[in-house]
Amino acid sequence: MKWERKWTLLAVSFGVIVAFFILREHWAHALGLAPYLLLLACPLMHLFHGHDGRHAGQHQRRASTDDIS
Repeated sequence: MKWERKWTLLAVSFGVIVAFFILREHWAHALGLAPYLLLLACPLMHLFHGHDGRHAGQHQRRASTDDIS
């Protein structure tokens, strides 16, 4: 295993352990934020991922066939 991968594995493991203990102590606060995070997930998903490429291709194809007639 490369040295960079070992450091990455160590950092991720440390992050998971820290997140576990923070959530364990502040679970009520984190659970109170859950509805807001769910509502925020939709706009963020559209911002970073957009729509699926298949839908855009079908829309463009349909528009080009309508222009012919």
